[in-house]
Amino acid sequence: MTNDNVKIPQATAKRLPLYYRFLLNLHSSGKQRVSSAELSEAVKVDSATIRRDFSYFGALGKKGYGYNVNYLLTFFRKTLDQDETTKVALIGVGNLGTAFLNYNFSKNNNTKIEIAFDVDAGKVGKNIGNVPIFHMDELDAKLIEEGIQVAILTVPSSVAQPITDRLVASNIKGILNFTPARLNVPADIRIHHIDLAVELQSLIYFLKHYPTVEEE
Repeated sequence: MTNDNVKIPQATAKRLPLYYRFLLNLHSSGKQRVSSAELSEAVKVDSATIRRDFSYFGALGKKGYGYNVNYLLTFFRKTLDQDETTKVALIGVGNLGTAFLNYNFSKNNNTKIEIAFDVDAGKVGKNIGNVPIFHMDELDAKLIEEGIQVAILTVPSSVAQPITDRLVASNIKGILNFTPARLNVPADIRIHHIDLAVELQSLIYFLKHYPTVEEE
């Protein structure tokens, strides 16, 4: 049984979707139980970390038996709100934004880009990946009208902050930022920064200076 009074560490929370994806694959293959060692090999997280992550949610498995795949899948589906679809807005339909629209989280049934925005007259009014593209002038009204609370930001850095201010004013609660800009948002807004150039530089640095991979 989950202890609702226990605050789950952010590192654990970030791993939950990874566990869920692997469990979906196991379920599809007909496997009925899995050990922490098997999970470890598949998701590349050490067994002790997996057991610690799962311990925050109570007794999910049995010693000597492992974990029941169907039970874990049901549990994590509920924990991650997989039965409720989250509508997402994409801001900026450049090369990266277009890639997102064509992919549209096809393996995640609970997440869907519902609407996109851009200033390019050649894109506004069209659909990409079955997602309608509206002009940025309609951003505020459309987000509120659709009740969207999550946005992906793939715009030029120079306009990232003013657009973010508009997102906040339009009741957006979570932003996935793919621009290099470090954005200022109120304390109640969750923002995750993903700078691909920085991540690549970091990877190259670790390759040169830390050739042996250590468990995080």
